[in-house]
Amino acid sequence: MRGRGKWWATVAGATAAVVLGAGCGAGTGTGGGASAFGRETAHAEIVAAVEKAGLPKSGLPGIGGPTPTGSTPLPTPSTERERLAERAAACTAAWQYVGPPVDGSRGGLEKAVTALVGKDWVQGERQVEKLDEKGGTMLQITLRKRGWTMYARHTGVQQSLTMEMISLRATENACMNRFTEQEKEALFGEDAERG
Repeated sequence: MRGRGKWWATVAGATAAVVLGAGCGAGTGTGGGASAFGRETAHAEIVAAVEKAGLPKSGLPGIGGPTPTGSTPLPTPSTERERLAERAAACTAAWQYVGPPVDGSRGGLEKAVTALVGKDWVQGERQVEKLDEKGGTMLQITLRKRGWTMYARHTGVQQSLTMEMISLRATENACMNRFTEQEKEALFGEDAERG
């Protein structure tokens, strides 16, 4: 990504992370009781928080949820990165919006985080990063719950193409810890260090 700057790294990293959650199967929680917390529950909590906060609708099908019935199956992975992405998808629940700026969306992300805290997610680090000289910024809030880590991100870019990206991506720590450092580098590139 040399020469493309922080904006491209941010967009590529966040997009790769959310795409990993597309078209995934069943949750990874243990046990069958009401206390089980897994991928399906994490996804349901993300979707409920997004709806409660009034964030824009995602035009991306199946992000973090089960593949819709009757949909075209994904092709068999043919590269090592594709095989790793398929493995990582089982560890992930996510939602994402990419499109034109929407008034109040950063505040909407804050409301979604508040809703998730109400579901026992514990809010941790909060980072705001300036991406460019034209006012582009990224906000990232980390949340944790029962062996899962979530990154809530809002990226607003003010370049020749003004766009906004909002994402909530939760990963199961034990599942992701099964990947070696080399596998994480192959999956996430520079973003592997961020988590």
